[in-house]
Amino acid sequence: MKKFRKRIFVTAGFNTLYFGPGRKEFDPEKPMPTFEHYLQEATQGTLAQIPNPDFDEGVIGNFMAGRFIKQGNLPGFLPHFVPALRERPCVGVEGACGSGGLALATAVKTVLAEVAESVFVLGFEIQNTLKALYGADVLAGAGYFRGERKKGHAYFFPGIFSERAGQYYEKYGYNLARQAMAHWYELAILNARKYPKAQEYHNTAADLYHLGMTPPNPEKFVPHLNLYDCSKVSDGASSLVILSEAGREKLGVKKENCIEIIGLAQCEADITEPPREDTVLSTTQRAVERVLAQCGLAVHDIGLLELHDCFSITGLLALESIGVAPPGKSAQFILDGQTQPDGKLPVNPSGGLIGFGHPTGATGVRQMVDLWEQFTLRAAQTVKIKNPYGMMISMGGNDKTVTALIVKPVV
Repeated sequence: MKKFRKRIFVTAGFNTLYFGPGRKEFDPEKPMPTFEHYLQEATQGTLAQIPNPDFDEGVIGNFMAGRFIKQGNLPGFLPHFVPALRERPCVGVEGACGSGGLALATAVKTVLAEVAESVFVLGFEIQNTLKALYGADVLAGAGYFRGERKKGHAYFFPGIFSERAGQYYEKYGYNLARQAMAHWYELAILNARKYPKAQEYHNTAADLYHLGMTPPNPEKFVPHLNLYDCSKVSDGASSLVILSEAGREKLGVKKENCIEIIGLAQCEADITEPPREDTVLSTTQRAVERVLAQCGLAVHDIGLLELHDCFSITGLLALESIGVAPPGKSAQFILDGQTQPDGKLPVNPSGGLIGFGHPTGATGVRQMVDLWEQFTLRAAQTVKIKNPYGMMISMGGNDKTVTALIVKPVV
């Protein structure tokens, strides 16, 4: 993909509380906030930051609203919550857990195509309407349901990434990998404790690393992962605005309230085919190669990384697949503290999917909100970014739908 023909900005990011098990307020026996509640909170949070909210288009990202809340035709809710979008183009996008990333990509391409100068982007998911085991069956739609579900584990996606973990242990050794995965969990929770809206904000466990080292129990869960290796069932929404220079001026947004997107790559793999190699996220690898080439950068130029860590093993695999660490060496990279807020390459400083939460359709948008907060110094935990580029990787399914974007501060 060629370099962008015009400057693309991000502004007005907002995350709702990410709600589910782990929050003090969570009680399955009591009524929970509705999806309308989350859409209202997110849109109002973004609108409050825009002096003249006269948007050209809207995009809403979601994965399984049709099953979790029995609601379709989601674009119709954008004009309800964002009045400027009445009788203007709105579209819904779906790409499993990568739906938020696709929403961002759609908005960026729309502005680049010069059919809009500003696009309101919203991502959300409500998953706590079902028990976890039943929800796992819904989320199995991120894979090839008719071809994979019957032979898959009851906890379908934990089972898939458990297999990836098992192959990784066999190839590179169990002990170091297990320690790194426990540290990944520990750091995710420590980071999330800095963010009042994070799902794990109230997690007060004293020895997180010890919990992360809990041996996997295939009789109660999956063979090669424990419960702490997994992101939790989550509800929530995130929103922001993608805009051009002309859109920024029309909406009255100051440059200091923006970051700039300088690269975008979206790659799709064949959902009916198994991974060529379980220890490599090949679609993620290709998307990152493309976006780096587009920007004329190398991976070591990235100063802040937002990874899609649906499971702790995914963090290890992603670091190796994109070239941050050589094959089999991400565990040591993590154990050496290089992914910490003060490390060589800070990763997921708000806690990522494991710490902040993972309402599937919202996650990709949340990752961009977090990059925006970091580079505009709004984050609850600001990190010292050694290189002036941030990258996010939004992944849907078993490394099938991947969107990678690179941002930088506005100068």
